[in-house]
Amino acid sequence: MFFILSKIVWFFTSPTNLLLIILLISCLLLFTRFARQARVAALAVTIVLLVVGVSPLSRFLVQTLENVYPDISQDPGRVDGIIVLGGASNFARGQLRVGNAGSRLVAAAELARAYPDAPVIFTGGSARIMMAEERTEADGARIFFDIAGFSPDRVIYENQARNTLENAVLAKQLANPQPGQRWLLVTSAFHMPRSVETFRRAGFDVVPYPVDFRSDGRFSEDFRPFAIAPEGLHLADIAAKEWIGMLVYWLRDHLTRPSAQTSSGAN
Repeated sequence: MFFILSKIVWFFTSPTNLLLIILLISCLLLFTRFARQARVAALAVTIVLLVVGVSPLSRFLVQTLENVYPDISQDPGRVDGIIVLGGASNFARGQLRVGNAGSRLVAAAELARAYPDAPVIFTGGSARIMMAEERTEADGARIFFDIAGFSPDRVIYENQARNTLENAVLAKQLANPQPGQRWLLVTSAFHMPRSVETFRRAGFDVVPYPVDFRSDGRFSEDFRPFAIAPEGLHLADIAAKEWIGMLVYWLRDHLTRPSAQTSSGAN
């Protein structure tokens, strides 16, 4: 029930959808006695859409998430296991389609080759609520790793998880982590804060291995405006989803307390 409710709530609270809903209501009110207020609201929403869509604001919003954990790709340290979160692929017309988060799969493949003795667990099912997909994200990952030349038994695939909480619970069951082990968690940098704290709250003390950075990290690059507004709006939605998700998870006690965090650079 929580999964379905979260999808419905997010549809109405995502910044772009919320602004468009307000704009639609404002347009409808133009034909009522509230026409003056409706014009003001419509103008305000249009300005906000343009500012958020074109200005670099959304890059700085996503930076607040991506800067939480350092990039350790140059020196991961000791690796006892690798957890890879889904969200990087889907299927269209029967073909595998890898999106912007494909860096998760690429990084996992690189780590799997660099640490051949470390088990690799991919966790990701189907996040649809209207009707289940015939193929899950785990199926897509299986195809990717097969193309990359890995043997079928190199990666363990979990295909039931629909959100980050289920990723954490089901991955822990498969990994059965032991005290002192160092498991890397591979996911997009913007998604890492919520992922790490959810895993730790589930009793799985993972080490963040962020990839798929959406901000450049250099002020000169991140301060550039977007060429088209939908790009900026999409990035703003990404940042908002993570912050809202962390708030909801915190309210439901799915996140660790700050004092419970452990050093991600420990070897």
